[in-house]
Amino acid sequence: MTSQSLSSSPAVLLIGHGTRIAAGVTEFRVLAEQLRQALPGRTCLAGFLELVAPALPEALESLREQGFRRIIALPALLMAAGHIKNDIPALLNEFQTAHPELQITFGADLGIHPNLLQIARERIETAEAEFGLDYQRQDTLLVVIGRGSSDPDANSNISKITRMLWEGMGFGWAETAYTAVAAPLMAPALERAHRLGFTRVVVFPYLLFTGRLVEQVRATVAAHQTAHPDIKVVTAPYLNNHPLLVQTFLERLREAEAGEARMNCQFCPYRAPVVGREDWQGAPQTGHQHDDSHHHHDHDHHDHHDHHPHHPTPRG
Repeated sequence: MTSQSLSSSPAVLLIGHGTRIAAGVTEFRVLAEQLRQALPGRTCLAGFLELVAPALPEALESLREQGFRRIIALPALLMAAGHIKNDIPALLNEFQTAHPELQITFGADLGIHPNLLQIARERIETAEAEFGLDYQRQDTLLVVIGRGSSDPDANSNISKITRMLWEGMGFGWAETAYTAVAAPLMAPALERAHRLGFTRVVVFPYLLFTGRLVEQVRATVAAHQTAHPDIKVVTAPYLNNHPLLVQTFLERLREAEAGEARMNCQFCPYRAPVVGREDWQGAPQTGHQHDDSHHHHDHDHHDHHDHHPHHPTPRG
């Protein structure tokens, strides 16, 4: 451990979910490199929850061995559901407890951010170009696809994004659906929306990088298009890397360093009695053991409030 390490700025640890899809790993590593370039003189390391090395504990150990005693952990995840409220804080707390000389600060999820809505608009406009010259947005249905969670707060955020894109862009109608866990799922949502009579549909996967879920969205849309040749359905690109995405991570970094990283605790079922989730209130924060042989990200987790002198969970 060097005196330079002790006096330098905290290391930045960017936490990805991990995927077996190589292109998704590449996209995440591109983001990590862009973040490094935006933070000259800072150490920025990537770590993963599963499936990809280095795993989060190994990434933390690497930074500790380099002499860092302050670490800012930024989750590269869109919404605060099980991973952010439970899995990652449990891992960070466990590592910090084993190494009390460390101070680990956990940044907030990307959440509903104007930057991400701007990226979403660009991706949707890319898809709209497929409709041709006679295209009218007010005669088109927008379907926004979220990951899906048993956390109603995370699911409701996807609905809010749908609403903001609907009103902000002027679509004729909009629906929200999810890849798993939450209703409505994609296929039945598309079938019900078909009864509205729109002949043009834009499906936008509100997902950060490619992976199994993006493939699932495309397959579901392809099946729906085959079943309904009388309409035209296009799939917009997912969010992916963008200068505004890097700007958002830099903002989350500044918030974390200033002690201002926050999540929406007004509707967090672990802090307040939320309709249908009353039994979640006050549930202990525990880690989730992933089985890589059959893990499909359709799980959800409880969480939330083991308090530690440097508790990394964003404050409500």
